[in-house]
Amino acid sequence: MALWKEMSEQGEGVPQEESPVVTPIHHRRENVSGNRHESVFGAGVTIEGKIEGDGNIRMAGKFKGDIHIKGDLNLEKGAHLTAKVHADTITIEGELEGNVVANSHVKLMETGQIIGDIKAKTLTVAPGSRMRGNVEFGWKDGEVAKSTSVRSSSDSGKNSSGV
Repeated sequence: MALWKEMSEQGEGVPQEESPVVTPIHHRRENVSGNRHESVFGAGVTIEGKIEGDGNIRMAGKFKGDIHIKGDLNLEKGAHLTAKVHADTITIEGELEGNVVANSHVKLMETGQIIGDIKAKTLTVAPGSRMRGNVEFGWKDGEVAKSTSVRSSSDSGKNSSGV
């Protein structure tokens, strides 16, 4: 059905096409910090690409690519991500396939599932959650490389029988 524009000054009616409805990504201010915005990607959203920025992100849909943010990432129950993730705090209630680096904390909730490696200052794992991969947490910057090189040099002194 075509909509007709109001009569113009010359008295001519000009047909106007109906535009599609576009729903924007919602931005909310975070109550706690007051200075970061949160972008919300709903359950029906599928995105492929790269996300960068200073704000917080809440995802309930599907994403494939890289996420590198200075804020917090919340993956809600039902979210499916195939991504490399770097954020301040990461809360996983959905499914994530890829490596995770958190400047602060990773929370793997009871509905959360991750296939990949986690590196964080602190880690919380809830009963019922699932993970397949390697975990590094509790290390100060620079200590991880130091501990790895000590282990490698001590292992090199063993003979083939392991003694």
